[in-house]
Amino acid sequence: MKQKLFHLSKRKELPWYAAWAIRGAAILLALVVCGFVTTAMTGENPIAIYKTMWTGAFGTSRRIWNTLQNLALLLCVSLAVTPAFRMKFWNIGAEGQVLVGGLATAACMILLGDKLPNWILIPVMIVCALLAGAIWGGIPAFFKAKWNTNETLFTLMMNYVATQLVAYFVIVWEVPKGSGKIGIINQSTQSGWLPVIGGQKYMLTVLVVAILTGVLYIYLNWSKQGYEISVVGESVRTARYVGIKVDRVIIRTMLLSGALCGLAGLLLVGGSDHTITTTTAGGRGFTAVMVSWMAKFNPLGMIFTSLLLVFLGRGSGEISSKFQLNDSFGDILTGIILFFIIGCEFFISYKLTLSRGAGKEDKKNV
Repeated sequence: MKQKLFHLSKRKELPWYAAWAIRGAAILLALVVCGFVTTAMTGENPIAIYKTMWTGAFGTSRRIWNTLQNLALLLCVSLAVTPAFRMKFWNIGAEGQVLVGGLATAACMILLGDKLPNWILIPVMIVCALLAGAIWGGIPAFFKAKWNTNETLFTLMMNYVATQLVAYFVIVWEVPKGSGKIGIINQSTQSGWLPVIGGQKYMLTVLVVAILTGVLYIYLNWSKQGYEISVVGESVRTARYVGIKVDRVIIRTMLLSGALCGLAGLLLVGGSDHTITTTTAGGRGFTAVMVSWMAKFNPLGMIFTSLLLVFLGRGSGEISSKFQLNDSFGDILTGIILFFIIGCEFFISYKLTLSRGAGKEDKKNV
């Protein structure tokens, strides 16, 4: 009878530097594999490919600011879903929550733009965006708390409802009629446009998300509410045993999650796009799930995982245009890198050891 060659066992928690060393080794190995794939498929120099990816994300000041803007928005949505994920409430509805926050912002800009001064209009926009996102997140939380519905399906389906709501109001507000789009809202008056800081329109978004990252880290790790979220995530029975009102925690946490998604919608519509479409969220609601998971639900770690995904996305687009390659080639490289990064988490949590007597057969079978 043959013994198994390897034995799989769970590791004790690794020191942070050891875990990041494994991740760094995975990235280097991924780059080596990508180099072989690049040479085999295109004949291009992989070093030139990597240099072009870097240039695409950080080559000019304009590209740097675009990268920071994309990083901040993705990080904002990732931070939004993290409290729910720590509670093991799988909020897959961030895309819809961002959209309704953006829709509420656009409604304020269109309906109140010529009636209120900016110093009143912008606070109204903030309140409406946060409230819209909170309501959209609170609905599935209420049903989960009261009737234990499946939150994954519920939040996923609400994305489609939010998309159709936006599609409906785009037709209602379209300019000009029959164009099928709203266009730039209040372009002549700039009513409801968020203020520009330091001559750079993306600066406000970056600053808001930077502050939010620190606040959410403190909230999740040092507050009573953060402790309750962790206990509910570990065991609902234990939470109830120690006197935590689980239903209240679920609803409260999802109200927060939805409100932060609404904030992302506000930053998109009021801060950078100044319009609303069904693609305003840009898939960030789904990408945020990967960002949060890869960072182990740590807000500070999400800065690096968000930066990695944004860098890969912008770099892939640059190599496709410069080397006249199929857009899918950039996605292939991105997929390889993500495969190694996600796969390395297995070796952080588990270890493979050579079994004693591996390869030896029982004498009866000789």
